[in-house]
Amino acid sequence: MLSHILYVDLSNKLVKIRSRAKLFSKYLGGTGVAIRLLLEECPPNVDPFSPEAPIIMAAGPLTGLLPCCTKTVCMFKSPLTGNLGETHAGGRLASAIRFAGFGAIVIKGFADKLTYLTISDHKVSFHDAAALKGQPPSEVEKALRIPNVEGLQSVVSIGLAGEKLAWYTDANVDMYNHFGRLGLGAIFASKNLKAISITGTGEISAVNADALKLLYEELYQEAEKKGRMKKYHDLGTMENVLVLNELNALPTKNFTSGKFDFAEDISGEAFAEKQMIRKISCPGCPIACMHIAALKIPFATQHEIGPIFLRYDYEPVYALGSNLLIRDQNDVLKLILLADEYGLDAMMLGTVLAWVTEAYEKGLISNSETLNVKPSWGDVESYAQITENIVKMPNLFYTKLAQGVAAASEKYGGRDFAMAIGKNGLSGYLTGYASLLGTLVGARHSHNSNAGYSIDQESCKSSITYSEMVTKLIEEENWRCVQTSLVICLFARNIYTEEKVAEALKLVGINRSVDDLKKLGGEIFQNQYKFKFREGFDFHKENLPTRIFETPTMMGKLDRKLFANMLASYISKQFSRRGMKKES
Repeated sequence: MLSHILYVDLSNKLVKIRSRAKLFSKYLGGTGVAIRLLLEECPPNVDPFSPEAPIIMAAGPLTGLLPCCTKTVCMFKSPLTGNLGETHAGGRLASAIRFAGFGAIVIKGFADKLTYLTISDHKVSFHDAAALKGQPPSEVEKALRIPNVEGLQSVVSIGLAGEKLAWYTDANVDMYNHFGRLGLGAIFASKNLKAISITGTGEISAVNADALKLLYEELYQEAEKKGRMKKYHDLGTMENVLVLNELNALPTKNFTSGKFDFAEDISGEAFAEKQMIRKISCPGCPIACMHIAALKIPFATQHEIGPIFLRYDYEPVYALGSNLLIRDQNDVLKLILLADEYGLDAMMLGTVLAWVTEAYEKGLISNSETLNVKPSWGDVESYAQITENIVKMPNLFYTKLAQGVAAASEKYGGRDFAMAIGKNGLSGYLTGYASLLGTLVGARHSHNSNAGYSIDQESCKSSITYSEMVTKLIEEENWRCVQTSLVICLFARNIYTEEKVAEALKLVGINRSVDDLKKLGGEIFQNQYKFKFREGFDFHKENLPTRIFETPTMMGKLDRKLFANMLASYISKQFSRRGMKKES
């Protein structure tokens, strides 16, 4: 069973290890443990960039033991939202943390110079990162990766945008994975922390190794042999492009439409045919859902740099493709690469670029703000220039863009078409009420919080009332809090049924009934909102972009009054009946 937490103080270069067996026994790991640690370690109303604001990374009790338990949960106070920052990443990190002997890592303080950490089992070292300053994560990865390392190594690093404290920067994990949303890169930089390399050489044990082997084989068969996760191997989330376009639910031209005339050009099928060169798995996962493209970039006439390898998925392709009216695959990949190398959240970058284009068209901003860059739909060169200026922040306008679309629209106007909820850029699902409500009420304002888009699609196939939609959102978010506390990849959510989760936990010494787990999921969700409410989040102060109610979804145009009633019902069911306050 997990028990040990590594605490690192960058200011004083102090390290301590504490046993917190009761914490892990109750809250399992991942989301459950991380939110409790955030409530403990983060002072109320602290500046996100304060040395006292923590970075918390947590693995889970099934990591390294069963298939697809590969995620690491990271929590912090988000500079973008001003409340809960929660982001999940795949790669080797969770396994490396566990093999190093820990269930979680807590980092606080401010280093006296740009620093990278190396953690090798229980040994922690602090290193001068001056040579890595300004370097993209790909180069940091190369510099810190140890050839033929004993054990398992993971590297987490940030890019120049993070160093410049842009509010929606990410942290790269093992080249092709990201702590993608809500600004972790800036939090790293606020501590003068460029990267972390963690290597674990230990072992992970189970209560009953024979039973574990049988369960492993059963889950492996479900995932790989029986094709339950076939979608993620074949096309990955890119399968969504044509599916959503057919449903009139693919956000296009800053959500003015759910239909992209050139969806086939940027579909999963088209990328697989022309761009994809290989597929990669996280440790302990048989699926290989990471689809890697090879991009050749010209640097002079008749000469190319390449190939440059990068991962592509549905969300960045929607955000930097259909959302900007870009139909050329190479152009989409160029913008994804730019986001990766600077360390920007590609989804929010697409949201910002779409708002800039429309604000420029409407005369809300001029050449004096853009420094003579003239954004226009589908123009990848102007978007690349704007992205570079967001990172450099040469004037107030670009500084505001680096703070996200909510901050930019508050200063320059255009809030009605600034497509963010909870200040987080919208995901690519123009499906209907459940997706919209799910994004607003999700603890991290993510489509992955409760899969509202899936509930919308289900409602089109069967009769589901709006009240039932609300109930389904609550049940899904609460159960996902259990799954992310076990750090189960949500792509594998359907093979880890409620009964299988309870069975798996027994093999690591945790005996919980399905009902117990469901109650725990609800408690973990309440803990997330305890932090959000404490830091000032208020449902009733969230002004949704008007465009949400203007553009037809696959359910038609959404009615604002009906949506307000659904929100009130959600608050009553999820909070009021539990005795929690609805707002700060």
